[in-house]
Amino acid sequence: MLDMKWVRESAENQEQLQRVADQKGIALSVAELVELDEQRRALLLAVEGLRQKRNTMSLDISNHMKQGQREEAELLKQQVKAINTELDIQEGLHREVDAAYNELLILVPNIVSPDTPVGASDQDNVEVKRVGQPPEFEFEYRDHVTLGELHRLIDIPRGVKTAGTRSYYLTGIGAMLHRAVQQLAVDMLTTRGFTLMDVPLTVRTEAMQNTAFFPLGQDQAFHIAEEDKWLVGTSEVPLVSFYSGEIVDVTQPIRLAAASLCFRSEVGSGGRDVHGLYRVHQFAKVEQVVLCEASEETSEQLLQEITANAEELLQMLELPYRVVAVCTGDMSQKTYKQYDIETWMPSRAAYGETHSSSDLLDFQARRSNIRYRDAEGKLRYCHTLNNTAVASPRILIPLLENHQQEDGSILIPQALRPYLNGMERITPPSETD
Repeated sequence: MLDMKWVRESAENQEQLQRVADQKGIALSVAELVELDEQRRALLLAVEGLRQKRNTMSLDISNHMKQGQREEAELLKQQVKAINTELDIQEGLHREVDAAYNELLILVPNIVSPDTPVGASDQDNVEVKRVGQPPEFEFEYRDHVTLGELHRLIDIPRGVKTAGTRSYYLTGIGAMLHRAVQQLAVDMLTTRGFTLMDVPLTVRTEAMQNTAFFPLGQDQAFHIAEEDKWLVGTSEVPLVSFYSGEIVDVTQPIRLAAASLCFRSEVGSGGRDVHGLYRVHQFAKVEQVVLCEASEETSEQLLQEITANAEELLQMLELPYRVVAVCTGDMSQKTYKQYDIETWMPSRAAYGETHSSSDLLDFQARRSNIRYRDAEGKLRYCHTLNNTAVASPRILIPLLENHQQEDGSILIPQALRPYLNGMERITPPSETD
């Protein structure tokens, strides 16, 4: 959430916030939010004033009774009774206005960085750079599903049979590749000061709200029936929640990583990216989360750092990719600045998103109440950042397709070979296998 003092501070701030809400497609009236904020604060003052007056009169009643002044005491009791009646009315009004205020407050988006491009969708994202060249095949290349069937490493029909649409099995070398890319990412991050964590995959509603995945993303999460639990769509939720409600030491940035399963319902994506492994319900991610001091300069440096980590992984996988600055209309409620990394996928004849890096400033920490003491000892909210170091099986799409050879074999990048017992290429199994 944002600091309401900042919102109230000026009409310019309110105009900026309304503009961002509109750009992010969030149905929010900032004017209504400010009006409700004024009403609830005025009502709170009235309630506190009545309570103080009642307490003073109650003390006077006690003194009169001690002095035997019963008539004076009875008169004050009648006045206290009238105050209690008015207090009940004012408290009820305050609860009603406060509830309406909080319903709007939870919809307030983070502001966006000055260099964030304005746009309506991912079509308006702005390319920052390209690395590597897409392969030019001199043969009829296969997509990842065909390659997966050829090498018996992907089985989508049986996945659908078992778990429904957008489900799959990875078998043999497919499962090994899936684990290998994750371990490569984990090893890279742990050598760079990230603390590896194994995290809960089911969390309370509060954790989803505090990390700003709810309420706007609730339709993307799987709910556990009859429990206040949800399956996480990213380990960002439990990683950030690890410190919720705490005061932390960010003298040095806190760098956390997790390799975990993730689950997304993909509501609203029917008919979109349905082929193969691009958009599935269950996947695995190695996530980077960083907490740091409330300095835009520091968090910008860290955003570049975690993005570079993801880029280096793609370079180790020998895959062509590009980095794009994400526009306002393609950003989530919580995001201040974001880069997406898109990897070349021959079967799509386009770059497809495989990584995302976000700077949230103190938006997420305010919701999660994660603070630190600055040099003067003042409590301040941290800045938080996150990045997908690698997500699989989506990364298998470019990995298989870009490294395929004319004979159907698939070259294994040098960096992955130690995780695959030195295997240099995947060759089609013989008919007798």
